[in-house]
Amino acid sequence: MRLLKRLMAVGLTALLALLSVLPASAAEPEVSAYAAVLYDPHSGAVLYEKNGYEVLPMASTTKIMTALLAFESGRSAEPVEITQEMVAVEGSSMGLKAGDVLTLSSIAEGMMMASGNDGANAIALFLGGDAESFAALMNDRAAEIGMEQTHFVTPSGLDAEGHGSTAYDMALLGAEAMRRPEFAETVGTEALQVEFLSPEKTVRYENHNRLLQLYADCTGIKTGFTKKAGRCLVSAAERDGAALVCVTLNAPDDWNDHIALFEYGFAQMEPRVLTADFAPCAVPVVGGTAQVVPCTVQLEAAASLYRNAAVTEELYLPRFIYAPVAAGEVLGFVRYVVNGKTLAEVPLTAVVSVPVQPDTRSDFQKWAERYFPHLAER
Repeated sequence: MRLLKRLMAVGLTALLALLSVLPASAAEPEVSAYAAVLYDPHSGAVLYEKNGYEVLPMASTTKIMTALLAFESGRSAEPVEITQEMVAVEGSSMGLKAGDVLTLSSIAEGMMMASGNDGANAIALFLGGDAESFAALMNDRAAEIGMEQTHFVTPSGLDAEGHGSTAYDMALLGAEAMRRPEFAETVGTEALQVEFLSPEKTVRYENHNRLLQLYADCTGIKTGFTKKAGRCLVSAAERDGAALVCVTLNAPDDWNDHIALFEYGFAQMEPRVLTADFAPCAVPVVGGTAQVVPCTVQLEAAASLYRNAAVTEELYLPRFIYAPVAAGEVLGFVRYVVNGKTLAEVPLTAVVSVPVQPDTRSDFQKWAERYFPHLAER
């Protein structure tokens, strides 16, 4: 019995020592938000979720879609004359007046800085003709992104019957919008000088997203608030090659929620060389001095992924190739996929050269096989 106790004590000590050197997973943070999602746009993984699939009002984070449509329209440089109908809207404003003229992109920039409902309305009427038609454009784009539980009614996010989304859907929208360079540059700026064409003037707008000052890794995106929706925030951050999108809906302490969630998320990320375990493969060769040519990855590919992410390796090679084959010649590619999302595509190249098999037949044999192929077959 004494020996058993001694062995158990030794075993427990060894276990504790082992646990002390294993990396500890960060504990999930407590957040004030009613709904929250932390999303990895590279892999499509949800790293944190709280009521993330419940449809809720999302206030002015709606303007992410409005700005995205403006930047994607191909009409960014077109001048827009502001009408009384455009500015006849309640709530926050970027100070537009009937008769002002500025480009569509300038309106989008000012709208995202000041969260101007007048700017959102101007974009909607300019691109859609009327609010209903623009809402249809918003919903069509949402469907393309995969926002299955989202329905847009207003371009600004003012409360309206049926206007709602989920934290998860808004994360998809945030990730999609940040892929647009003009959008990302706008929302990542703490203040912008917006030029008016008429009357000629420059107006400075401050970004409402205080997370840009509070969190060094923050790269955007948009705040929102109505009494019905509460405080809403969609934000993005990058660190050491990893990118995350965070969404909170109805969050009394949203700044701290996002900081805590980002810290939690980045603690789950780690750099990984995708090509590290690639095993050389081969492609059959027709008419060459060798029957197959080995091929391997042309270059190294790496990504920052959450721990335990399962990476799928998909090979794309021809069934065969005709000689000659030159060393270094691209024969196909390997695709690395996580959760159905492509992380990288790496060319596969021939490791060695395979010359054409020399023809050693005599002239008589060639003549005979050409004119009497039935004899050659014997």
